[in-house]
Amino acid sequence: MIKQIDTFLKENQAHIESYLQQYLSNIEAPPQLVKAMEYSLMAGGKRIRPAFVLAIIDALGKKKSIGYGAACAIEMIHTYSLIHDDLPAMDDDDYRRGKLTNHKVFGEAMAILAGDALLTHAFYLITHDFPTKEHQNPAAIQVQMIQELSKYAGPMGMVGGQVLDMQGENNPALSLEELYKIHQHKTADLLTCSVRFGCYLGGASSKQLDALSEYAKHIGLAFQIQDDILDEVGDEQKLGKKVGSDRDNEKTTFVSLLGIEQATKKLEEHVALSKQALDQAQVKDSLLVELTDFMIQRDH
Repeated sequence: MIKQIDTFLKENQAHIESYLQQYLSNIEAPPQLVKAMEYSLMAGGKRIRPAFVLAIIDALGKKKSIGYGAACAIEMIHTYSLIHDDLPAMDDDDYRRGKLTNHKVFGEAMAILAGDALLTHAFYLITHDFPTKEHQNPAAIQVQMIQELSKYAGPMGMVGGQVLDMQGENNPALSLEELYKIHQHKTADLLTCSVRFGCYLGGASSKQLDALSEYAKHIGLAFQIQDDILDEVGDEQKLGKKVGSDRDNEKTTFVSLLGIEQATKKLEEHVALSKQALDQAQVKDSLLVELTDFMIQRDH
């Protein structure tokens, strides 16, 4: 039996990639820059963050199609962060999803500029591909979304989390509280922004916005804990990397601090809290429940 989530993710991926390609083709910029942007943006992946934008819109009873611009903007932000993370000054990675990293193909300078271009073009999409007919005051919602994307992706969010992660490297004294702070910002914030985008576009009430934001926070943290567990006990072929790499690199993780058993309990706690928040939102939640389970039960 094909689950609802399997169909949704497959359709979501196809739609998002079609729109991403369309947006790229409309950019009037030096061809090599667009080529570098496209190389990483179309390199694959399940398009999870866009999926949350669209799933929230669906849960609020609106057509998912009104969220494609915002969903693609989120994916551009995510992709720019990956390009920059892979740079020699950061993680110095040669491969991403089985392909050479952007700087290995286009050089460091062009990779930096491709990341910059994706970051800034995300804001262009929010202002130029917005379902104005769906809202009484579309300009106010656009301003709110721009403000929130700046917050969750910037120094108060994802970028700040990356800095905390860098500062915490090779620090065996890193506490559980400090680790939570790193991943709240580095991992969970962009997912929270995705969910909040869906809320604004879908017409959520303030109570629903708060509940669904709480849902997203716990999903993001559970996702990271699962990542840490998989690094220790996952299948190398499915993961596409060596199991135990975090331990070999002396990286502080939920597993290194808590052990597998306690980390698994923490994972289960966050999943339970996410579903509790989802119940409080009082939305059509069957797809979101399946999406939650998919995020946590994945094996790579």
